Amino acid sequence: MITDANALKHTIEAIIFASEKPISAPEIVAALRGAAEVAKENPDVVALGGVKENEVFDAVDALSVEYSESGRSFVIRETAAGWQLVTSAAFGPWLRQLYPESKPPRMSAPALETLAIIAYRQPVTRGDIEAVRGVSVDGVMQTLLDRNLVRIAGRADIPGRPLLYETTHFFMEHFGLRDLDELPNAGELRRAAEVVAEHHAAKSAADAALTEPETQANDEGVSQQLDQTTLDNPSVAEDDAEVPEKSDDQDGLS
Repeated sequence: MITDANALKHTIEAIIFASEKPISAPEIVAALRGAAEVAKENPDVVALGGVKENEVFDAVDALSVEYSESGRSFVIRETAAGWQLVTSAAFGPWLRQLYPESKPPRMSAPALETLAIIAYRQPVTRGDIEAVRGVSVDGVMQTLLDRNLVRIAGRADIPGRPLLYETTHFFMEHFGLRDLDELPNAGELRRAAEVVAEHHAAKSAADAALTEPETQANDEGVSQQLDQTTLDNPSVAEDDAEVPEKSDDQDGLS
C-alpha cells in the first residue's frame, strides 16, 4: 500500500509508466477522478479523486528531481502531448542492440532543410518553401507527410488558394519539444554552427599532428636506406656525382 505522503506522486508515476503514449495533466486528472468514482469503497483511491492540475505538475517535478538525484537510467520527458517515461540517451548504444530492426530511417539533408523551413515559418505554402530552397520539394513534402512530421493546415487566403503546411504533434514528440518556442533561435543556431566548425577544425588539427610524426619517420627511414645503399655500393655515389660538361676546347683536343 502506498503511503499517504507519496500517494499522489507514486500513482502519477504508475499512470505515466503504463501509458503507451505521452499523457497530459488533464488526462491524469481524468484518470484519478474516474478511478475515484469506480472504487468508492477504497478511501485511498477516493482521496486522489479531487487532485488539481497544478498538483499533478508539482508531483511530476518531484519525480523528475528524484530520478535525477538518484541517477536513474530513465527520465520523464515532456512534449507537447504530455509526459512520458523514457530511457536516458546515455544508454542508447546498449538498447539499440535489443531492437536492431527498428532503427528509424534517416532523413536526407533536403528533407531536414524543408522541415526546418516549415517549423520556423509555419503555416507556410509549398511555393514559399521552394522560394527559400530554390528547388522543387514535391518528393520531400510527400516524405514528411508520410512520416507524420508535417500536416496540411488549410489553405492560404491568396489567389489560387494554395495549401498551407505546419508541423504535427508527432514532430514535437520526435524532437522532444514542449512547444515551438523551444526551437533554437538564430543566435543559438549560429553558436551551434560555430561549435561544430571548431570541433571539425580541432579534429583536423589532431589528425594532422598524428600524421606528421609518421611522415617524418618515413622520410628518415628512406634517408637511412639511401645512406646505407651508398656505403654498400660506392659506385652508386660515383654514378650520381655530377659530371662536368666538356668545353669546346676539350672537344677539339679529343
